[in-house]
Amino acid sequence: MLVAVAVAGLVAGVAGLSIAVVAHNRVNQVVDECGEMLRRQLQVASGEVDERALRDLAIVHYDALKEMSGHRSFSLAVLNAVGDGVVVSSINGRTETRTYAKAVQGGHPVEMLSPEENQVLRAARLGKGPIVTMDDPLPDFGGSGAGGGERTPTARA
Repeated sequence: MLVAVAVAGLVAGVAGLSIAVVAHNRVNQVVDECGEMLRRQLQVASGEVDERALRDLAIVHYDALKEMSGHRSFSLAVLNAVGDGVVVSSINGRTETRTYAKAVQGGHPVEMLSPEENQVLRAARLGKGPIVTMDDPLPDFGGSGAGGGERTPTARA
């Protein structure tokens, strides 16, 4: 019985340590991202860049429909220095193509975005473009944008 308690304590300790390592890595990633966003905003505030000029863009290709492979669907974010712009998505199937345009104001979407659209928006805001993938290490995106089932770009945030 004492051995079982010791083993359970050891497993709980290892699990806790693993969670702490993941949390530490996530915090470091968020701190780095915040620093980059602040640096980019200081450029705008100091007048180093024209805030109306389009400067941030990113594109991500993915398989939105299980009937189509080859990453023929895409989302494109085009933003100015203050984060105003648009996210354009094209969902391509064998017999039809759907295109969506969603406004972005101050770096935040006006409408709900799909995971792929969120990924491309964040990549553009961080200056990570022009080409990103769903597997790029941007927080809050699990890299599961390719394949899967049929989705529409307004599915989830």
